[in-house]
Formats: sequence, C-alpha cells, structure tokens
Amino acid sequence: MSDTVTGATVHARSRQGVAPWWWPALVMFTVGYGANQFVPLLAVYRRTLGLSDAQATAIFGVYALGLIPGLLLAGPASDRYGRRPLMLAFAALSLLATGVLITGQWGPTGLYAGRLLTGVVSGGAFSVGTAWVKELSIGAAPGAGARRGALALTAGFAAGPLVGGLLAQWAPGPQLVPYLIHLLLAAAALALLPRAPETVTTRAGSDRDLTPQRRLLASSARTRRFTRVVVPLGPWVFGSVTLVFTTLPAHATGPVAGLTVAFPGVLAAVALAAGIAAQPLAHRLQNAAVTRGTADASAVALAVITAGCLAAAAATASPSVGAATGAAVLLGAGYGMAIICGLREVEHLAPAHELGGLVAIFYSLAYSGLALPYLLALTGPHLGYPAGLLLLALAAALTTLVVTVQGRRHPATPSTPRPNTPPGT
Repeated sequence: MSDTVTGATVHARSRQGVAPWWWPALVMFTVGYGANQFVPLLAVYRRTLGLSDAQATAIFGVYALGLIPGLLLAGPASDRYGRRPLMLAFAALSLLATGVLITGQWGPTGLYAGRLLTGVVSGGAFSVGTAWVKELSIGAAPGAGARRGALALTAGFAAGPLVGGLLAQWAPGPQLVPYLIHLLLAAAALALLPRAPETVTTRAGSDRDLTPQRRLLASSARTRRFTRVVVPLGPWVFGSVTLVFTTLPAHATGPVAGLTVAFPGVLAAVALAAGIAAQPLAHRLQNAAVTRGTADASAVALAVITAGCLAAAAATASPSVGAATGAAVLLGAGYGMAIICGLREVEHLAPAHELGGLVAIFYSLAYSGLALPYLLALTGPHLGYPAGLLLLALAAALTTLVVTVQGRRHPATPSTPRPNTPPGT
C-alpha cells in the first residue's frame, strides 16, 4: 500500500523556509489559471473563427473529456507511486497544452486539441495536488488542507480570465500574448515543485494487493454517505460557476461597449472572488454539520446555487451588466461553498491510502457539471434561456431537498483504515 510522512517531518521541513504545501498549491494555481485563461478568449475566437454558440460551448466543454481519465488514473496512481513524479509530469504537460492552444488562431482543431489536453492536465494536477496539499498540512487546523487546495484552485481560476481578458482586450496579439503569461507562470511553478517533500512511499508488491476494481474505484466511494450526499452535490460544483463563463457573457450582460473581450474575464473573476469569500463560511457550516451528523452545509451551498440560477434566468430575460454581475456573485459563492463542502466530505470519508483516488472521483463528479451549460446552449434557442435556467433552478432546488434528507439519514462518520492496511496509512 503506502505510508505517509509524519506531521513532524512536514513541520521540520517547513521551518527551513516557505511551508512545503505552497509548491503543489502553486502548481494547482497555475494549472487553474491555464484552464480558465480561455474564458475571455472565446469572444475573440467567436469573431475570428466564426464560432456558433454550440461550437464555442463544445470547445470549452471538451476539456471535461480530458479531465475524466486524468482524474481517475492520476489520483489512484499517486496513492501508489507518490505525489511528486505525477505532479511534475502534469506541470510539464501544462506548458505543452498552452502551446497547442496557441495554434488555435489558425483553426478550431488546435482549440479542441488544446482544451482536451488542458483537461487531462487539470484532472491530474487537481486530484494529485489536492491530496498532496492535504498531507503537507498535517498538524494544521482541521480542514486546512481542503481550504488551501480550494483556495489555490479558485485563485487560479479567477486570475486566468481576468488577466487574459485584459490582455486580449488591449494588448497586441490577443491570440498569443495572454498565453505567454501562463507559460512563464507554469515554468516557474515546475522549477519550484521539487522543493516539496514526497508524502507517499511505495512498498514492494503493493500492486499485487489491489484488485483491478479497487485500483480504479476507491472503496470509500461506495459508502452511503458518499453516494447519497457527495454524488448529488458534485455536478453543481462546476456546473454552477461555468454558467458565468459561458451563458452569462453571451446572453445576460447587454451591451458592454469597448469591453467585449475583457468583460467576460472580469465577470468570471468577480464570480470566483465571491467563491473565495464564501469558503470560510462554508468551512464553519461544514464543521457544524459534521458535528450534528447532517449535510446542512451542502444544502446551503445548493440553495445559493438555486438562487444563482434564478438570478441568471432574470438576467437573461432582461440583460444588463448589473443583473449579470449579481447572478455571477451568487453562482460563484455557491461554487465556493460547494467545493469546500465536497472536499471536506472526501477528507472525512477517505483513509490515507485512498485519498488521491477519492479526490479524483469527487472532481470527476464536479466536472460532469460542465454538461449543464452545453445542454443549455443546445436547448436555449428553442426553450429560451430564461426558461432553461428556471429548469436548472428547479433541478438545483430538488437536489437541495435530496441532500438535506439523505444527509440526516446517513450521518458522517470518520474514515477508518481498511483491513490489511499498514499502520500509518
């Protein structure tokens, strides 16, 4: 199986300088930056390549096809072979993915390929990085690892579209210059990553102890708490905030004279800033919910997402910058709360030797929500975007009810080592 380093080891190393969790968190930030730098550039490609709504949303969403194998393979692999070699590989691939996106200025093929590779990179870096940051946060307050990982991810998601949008709006070479910033950041993060200590040591014969099913699916993913609470919550994590990246800029803002490219990036940054601001509240609510044996914190996150969908429906019915911004704040806050609740549930349920694998499954569920804006783009022209968003709000409200009821029926219980698990895992 695997052994993790002790808290004493981590703290001894952190006293030598910057806390070691910063280095994988920096990679998560740069990968998140690279994933969302594309948001404002969609406006550029819509104009230069003549992309339709469905094409633009498909190029944005093909990212999810790369995510799933990246998540499901990298998380369990890092549980067995270590965090650092996997994270180094994905940090290097992040540079390649951005290089492929640069070729998209000559046709949509480069955009599809670049977004697909970006998805593979994101899946690997987010699952491995989240587990690594958690393990390097041993000795900190409960939930510190989840908060640090979510903060790094969300900050990268926010910075990418903000900086990319401003550069694409006013800098020369809008299909090149924004990507150069990410190349510099990713190269620096890759160079600094070896400073982080490995937290997993493999044992000879560990692969023989794992059945093919267990290698792919962590046993903790089959617990009732996970299937009845985390699974319904998961798709709304990114399904909510992705509406801010795709639907709101195209259908809810009204005229934004002189800011056609920059405003989508600003809107995304506002939403993700709201997500960061909401995370401390989510942390407190989640601690209280676990103590009471409920899923009330997840239900609150879903209720905020429901309100965000209603606000988005109103904004698409009467487009304006103010209405779109209000909807973005609610959807972003709901995302920020939902990702904290989900990651804290995962930390609570997963034994150490399954942490990477269960994180990967959670992110797979979260990213399945990218299908929601794509379905909206397909049905919106027929139903109307306000009606489509009202249906999403109804679905979110029903999910809130399901999670509330199921959370009380299946209260959280701390993870325990599985049979034949070596001490210290």
